[in-house]
Amino acid sequence: MKLSETAAKAIAAYGGIELWRNAVSVETSVSASGLAFILKRRPFFSHSKMTMDAHRPSCRFTPIGRDPAITGVLDGGDVRLEDAQGQVIKERRNARSYFKAGRRLFYWDDLDMTYFANYASWNYFTLPALLLRGDIDWSEPEPGRLSAVFPDHIPTHSRVQQFRFDRKTGLLIQHDYTADIISPLATAANVVHRHSENADGLTYPSERVVTPRSFKGNPLRKPVLIHLYLHDYRVIR
Repeated sequence: MKLSETAAKAIAAYGGIELWRNAVSVETSVSASGLAFILKRRPFFSHSKMTMDAHRPSCRFTPIGRDPAITGVLDGGDVRLEDAQGQVIKERRNARSYFKAGRRLFYWDDLDMTYFANYASWNYFTLPALLLRGDIDWSEPEPGRLSAVFPDHIPTHSRVQQFRFDRKTGLLIQHDYTADIISPLATAANVVHRHSENADGLTYPSERVVTPRSFKGNPLRKPVLIHLYLHDYRVIR
């Protein structure tokens, strides 16, 4: 697989190709708030713990809702809730198919949030590994910008997405997509406001703000749909 100049620079900026080819999992702690939570009648996240497979859409999120003992688990396209002992409380196969209409326009339950939060986080936080995948059709329309066409078997916001990187550093600046499970009109700009380094010296995007996108593709200042912080970030090999 031949990497474009922008993809190669991005992978190098986030730890290098050897790290991500040999990565087993990613661990992090997440806080998030914003209008998207309010509209779906969901509690904000505060230092929720996440563990995700580096190469497969599999992710655990604790707590996923108001009960601190409940973990939301994404396994491919399926979701489940587990208690503190790892026992399955509820599960839902092919979770995406449930978002077509009905009460989800007005509120999400824990399984709905499990699907959305886990697949979105898995996409965001394993990005260097995504750049190495042969089943995603990557192209570079212009220097510093990558276009991705995702296959159906990867849960993600929308089939076509855009990623903008700093041409000098290779660091992610903006990620554009449509949150299809919310609405075909939910065009969003996910802008990286800050990068940090962990104890191992690994650089990662530590603060992001998601807002609607203008017709020209620019991020709007308001409303803030999601304000996301990572408090720690580790790649396990």
